[in-house]
Amino acid sequence: MAGGGGGGGGLCPVSVVCCLLLACSYVGSLYVWRSELPRDHPAVIKRRFTSVLVVSGLSPVFVWTWREFTGVETGSSLLALMGIRFEGLIPAIILPLLLTMVLFLGPLMQLALDCPWSFLDGMRVVFDPWFWTLCASDMRWLRNQVVAPLTEELVFRACMLPMLVPCAGAAAAIFTCPLFFGVAHFHHVIELLRFRQGTLSGIFLSAVFQFSYTAVFGAYTAFIFIRTGHLVGPVLCHSFCNYMGFPAIGAALEHPRRLSVLTCYLLGVLLFLLCLFPFTDPAHYGLPTPVCSLASPPSPLCLS
Repeated sequence: MAGGGGGGGGLCPVSVVCCLLLACSYVGSLYVWRSELPRDHPAVIKRRFTSVLVVSGLSPVFVWTWREFTGVETGSSLLALMGIRFEGLIPAIILPLLLTMVLFLGPLMQLALDCPWSFLDGMRVVFDPWFWTLCASDMRWLRNQVVAPLTEELVFRACMLPMLVPCAGAAAAIFTCPLFFGVAHFHHVIELLRFRQGTLSGIFLSAVFQFSYTAVFGAYTAFIFIRTGHLVGPVLCHSFCNYMGFPAIGAALEHPRRLSVLTCYLLGVLLFLLCLFPFTDPAHYGLPTPVCSLASPPSPLCLS
C-alpha cells in the first residue's frame, strides 16, 4: 500500500515535478540533434530513435528516485509497478487489443470493403517474412508501429502512473496522466511552423485537435494500464491505433455501402462500451494489479 496517504505532505508536488521532468526529457531528447531536415526524413528518425531509447531506458530511474525520495511503500518490484510482469500476460496481450479492434469495427469494415485483396491474399501477406522485412526497413513504420508506442507507453503510462496513483488516486490519475502526454505532442507544432506546413490558424487548429485526441487516447491506455497492470496491452493498442489513424468519418458518410459501414461504426462503439469493463477486469490479470496496490483507499476501478 502507499505510505503516507494519497496526496499527503509533499507527495503530490514531488510526483508532478517528476512527471514534468520525465515529459520534458522525452520531448527534449528529440531536439538534441541540430538538423534542417523534416521529422519524417530517415536520418532524423534514426537520430531520434537513439535519443528517445536512451531516455526511455533511463525512465525507471525517475520512478526509483521518486520512491526513494517520498518513502512510498510499493510492496511490488519496480518492474511490476511498471507493468513488466508475467502474471496475466496472455490475457494482457489479447483482450485490450481485441477491445480496441471492436471500437474500430467501423473503420476496419471500411478498410475491408475498400481493400482490393481477398482475405486469403491478406493472410499470405501477413505470414510472408519478406513483407515484415520490408516493414522493418522502413524508418517511419518502425517509428509509428514500434518505437513510439513502446517508448511513449513506457514513459507516459508505465512510469508516470505509479507516481500519480498514490497522490491523486487511480481515477484522477487516468485523466491527469494524459495531460503530460497531450502537451508533449505540441512539439509537432514546432515542426509545422518551422517548415511552414500550413497557415498559422490551420496549425493552431491542428494542435488543438491533436492535443484533444492524444489526451483522450492517453486516458484510454492509462485506464487499460491501471485495470490490467500490464504495459504490453497499452503498447499494442497504441501501435494498432497508429496504424489505423483517426477514423475517416467523412469518407464513411460518402461510402458506396454507407449503411453497412455506419452500422459497423455504431455497433463497434456499443460493443466497446459493453465490453470495456469485462475485458479489463483485474481478475483476468492478477488481483490486485501492482499499480492498484498504490491507491489508498482502494479505487473501485481496481476491483473486479
